[in-house]
Amino acid sequence: MPIEARPIAILLGLALLVPQPLQAEEPLSAIDWLSQSVALPAPQPVDPARPTSTTGVTQGSVNVTVIGAPSADAVGLLPPKVTGLPANLWGPGRAKDIAALLTAERVDSLPALRGLLLTVLLAESLPPADAGTAAILLTARVDKLLDMGALDQARALLDAAGSRDPGLFRRSFDVALLTGEEDRGCRIMVESPGLAPTFPARIFCLARSGDWNAAALTLRTGQALGYITDEEDALLSRFLDPDLFEGEPPLPSPARVTPLAWRMFEAIGEPLPTMTLPIAFAHAELRPQAGWKSQVEAAERLARAGAISPNVLLGLYTERRAAASGGVWDRVSAFQRFEAALNKGDQDAIARILPEIWALMTDQELEVPFADLYGRRLSSIPFTGEAGAIAFAVGLLSPEFDSVAANHKPTNPREAFLVALAKGNLVGLTPPDSLARAIAPAFLGHAIESDLRQLVNEGRIGEAILIAVEKIERGVQGDLDGVTDGLSLLREVGMEKAARRAALELVLLERRG
Repeated sequence: MPIEARPIAILLGLALLVPQPLQAEEPLSAIDWLSQSVALPAPQPVDPARPTSTTGVTQGSVNVTVIGAPSADAVGLLPPKVTGLPANLWGPGRAKDIAALLTAERVDSLPALRGLLLTVLLAESLPPADAGTAAILLTARVDKLLDMGALDQARALLDAAGSRDPGLFRRSFDVALLTGEEDRGCRIMVESPGLAPTFPARIFCLARSGDWNAAALTLRTGQALGYITDEEDALLSRFLDPDLFEGEPPLPSPARVTPLAWRMFEAIGEPLPTMTLPIAFAHAELRPQAGWKSQVEAAERLARAGAISPNVLLGLYTERRAAASGGVWDRVSAFQRFEAALNKGDQDAIARILPEIWALMTDQELEVPFADLYGRRLSSIPFTGEAGAIAFAVGLLSPEFDSVAANHKPTNPREAFLVALAKGNLVGLTPPDSLARAIAPAFLGHAIESDLRQLVNEGRIGEAILIAVEKIERGVQGDLDGVTDGLSLLREVGMEKAARRAALELVLLERRG
């Protein structure tokens, strides 16, 4: 593509607009796949005429905050009356300690605990006392949402914050790239002079706006200044003029795939598979450009992680007739036959297909999304035998688990334990197995440990919940004492419903390592 002659001032201007390569971030985020779309501000130089410390006081021992200044860490989407959490969720806890708990890697095997964690991440609450204006806690919450694949929630939280902090915008831009809203991200970049785009991001946005000459000029400038790597150069060159490379072998996949790189690989006709990438990339397969099979597989992955509504999966499963057999097509076909039988009210047909569809959902760990969709309806049908046992389990995994239990007459000791567990009252019952023996004490007054008691007494409820989640997840992997302690702690801080749902899932779902 020919490049128009431009004054040398444009080259100098571009060089000034794009600062040195990204400075290293504080070791807060575990999100290592973010695009380098904006340059983070470099540390400010120390003024030699100004003392950095005084006798007996170190500079790092004092947090400076403008009195009355709003903190981005207070931003949330769910008020206390919705979450049931206290307005002062973090109490006197330290922002960095809380951020470390939020971003810690977890097994994330129980849907009820993922849902509870999501509630904590989106909760509107007072910021920690030392929060300041650095948005440490907000950044950690957004990063955990990205890690969980909850892009819609992350975007809403970032929009609510309204911040143009480079670190937060960087996350917002990547969400836009993965959800097909890249033009929105580019527009914000242009409208916010305080954001310094890196060369690849600037080139991408110029090309998206149709200014191919400016994009090409910017690429050459970046090459001359040494701000573009060889790998970026190869990809950007093909992105700007793919005809020049017709017949060339495909580019090798980058060692570190970012949303910006993924989007450009797609644009040059060399899309990278998302199944091996972090779950956030699965959202890109939900766009209309993706094939139906890719959309269904991505929706299954996201529904399994609790990152999208089960209704999205329902819509894709029933969109059209299965194109073949085997794998995902077997699930599509069975789901459609189940839906048809349910909509006709054909109890015999439902009973025949229910074991098949339940086995397929179990194989994909989609039991809870399925229960969210059908638990209420199945619990109202008087099944017997295998279909009755499945419908009972589906009902207990649904949000209406308590009413399902209230209307069910147990037929064996295991069902009696499950009914009592759903009601939160295990007095007088004998646990049927070792897992049940670990769960039961939590509903019979088990005392929490002294260090956890101190957290609760100090009002650090958010930290207590995060520790409870971690303990229960460890229990899933075999530490049954963690199950007892974690469930007891959830009940102690008022998360009764979450404790019951987690306990029911421990019994009903095969998630143990």
